[in-house]
Amino acid sequence: MYLLSFLKPFMRNKETQISISSYSKKELHRLLNAYRLAINDNIISSITDIKGNILYANNYFCNVSKYTSKELVGQRHNLLVSGYHTKEFYKDLWRTIGKGNVWTGEIKNKDKNGNYFWVDTLIFPIKDESGKNVQYLSLQTLINDKKKAEQDRLEYLKSLEEIIYMTSHEVRKPIANLIGLSDSIDFNSTTTEELEHLINHIKKEAKELDEYTRKLTLFMHELKEKKLLK
Repeated sequence: MYLLSFLKPFMRNKETQISISSYSKKELHRLLNAYRLAINDNIISSITDIKGNILYANNYFCNVSKYTSKELVGQRHNLLVSGYHTKEFYKDLWRTIGKGNVWTGEIKNKDKNGNYFWVDTLIFPIKDESGKNVQYLSLQTLINDKKKAEQDRLEYLKSLEEIIYMTSHEVRKPIANLIGLSDSIDFNSTTTEELEHLINHIKKEAKELDEYTRKLTLFMHELKEKKLLK
């Protein structure tokens, strides 16, 4: 996950220990300012109280959501709910951070203009000295391109299924009928009337086969237009 690698320098654990004693106040200020600028330009950031009311939203959050900071502060993130996720999805989120743990996941939101956007999300509980949750920090990155690629792949697989269905059912049926009709022709015993009848059936099946192959060709052309097939 991109956010985890980006935020690793901020996280104190067995793998990473941050020591600020080696930095002067000027150097530390410059470092923190660089991180702040990087986050503002690349990460959607917000802070809420323990009830979920927004206390702070950075500029990138405002740009993506199309809401101003004034419109966001005091509101809950429900303002961005798209209706895509279930109630259980959000209950799990709140259970996780409520227990003091970090929640990670992908969320589909809706901006002020009604447009949908996907975000890769990390939510950190901010704790006081006693370890009690006092605020929540949310950091998100846009993943619209990733979700678009996933959707394109699903459409591609669905299209392949349709091609397979058309080939195995609609195309094979008239071919099987043609083979059956041709096998039934016995020029030595078949009367002229019977032969004429069989030929008419063969023409009918041939027309159906031609129609199905036209549909299949048109269908594959449409897929190429949508760039689902190369």
